[in-house]
Amino acid sequence: MSQWLEQKRIVIIGGTTGLGLSAAKAFVREGAQVVVVGRDAESGRLAEAQLQGSGIALSGDAIDPTTAPTAIAQCQQHFGGFDGLYHVAGGSGRRYGDGPLHELTLDGWNQTFALNLTSLMLSNQAAVQAFLAQGTGGTILNMGSVLGYSPSPTHFATHAYAATKSAVIGFTRSIAAYYAPNNIRINVLAPALVETPMAQRAAQDDTILSFIQTKQPLAGGRIGHPTDLDGAAVYFLSDASLFTTGQILSVDGGWSVSEGQN
Repeated sequence: MSQWLEQKRIVIIGGTTGLGLSAAKAFVREGAQVVVVGRDAESGRLAEAQLQGSGIALSGDAIDPTTAPTAIAQCQQHFGGFDGLYHVAGGSGRRYGDGPLHELTLDGWNQTFALNLTSLMLSNQAAVQAFLAQGTGGTILNMGSVLGYSPSPTHFATHAYAATKSAVIGFTRSIAAYYAPNNIRINVLAPALVETPMAQRAAQDDTILSFIQTKQPLAGGRIGHPTDLDGAAVYFLSDASLFTTGQILSVDGGWSVSEGQN
């Protein structure tokens, strides 16, 4: 039986932990070779050990303009080409001062935009440049969030974060339209609350967990698992999505169609 990602060479920015590492392992199972990038060298070593000889890990910060081009060049050098980018890197800006607008600091705004939007622009730019140089087309999958279009004011009021994730959608659709004639496909995955290091505040709050039971009612009303996104990521990075671009897929346990009860 053929594998969905057979002979695909994929770079994952933010791929050494959480959602990115889960996807990397799924990609390898489906026949891909991967380069995973993360800020922590030790996490990278642990991730590489889990990739069954079909992946290499690099240390790098997603907001460094050299990180994505270096990872793509390594993918081309080690695996003979570059077929897809999955941008997962990003996170909460709370520690910098993100929050409700009347409390939001300028540093919180700027740092959150760098973390979630500038980093994504840089990786997408590097990928598009590589695809154009190869003349091959390719695919990009960007990590969004339901908070970009489905706010939750009581428990998740980080307005800079919401702005960045909304901007991911607008940016993705704009570049998807522009590069479609080059057979470069660009799409967005938008999860709700998923078990990641960023989600620890919410995952340890009984009030929020009670809210999630009705806001994410699928599968018993739970927080999402990283593996819940893997099937959609495989689809978008595979040739099964050859006729799909500029789309936003919510993998959210029902968040965007449920009111939730406090």
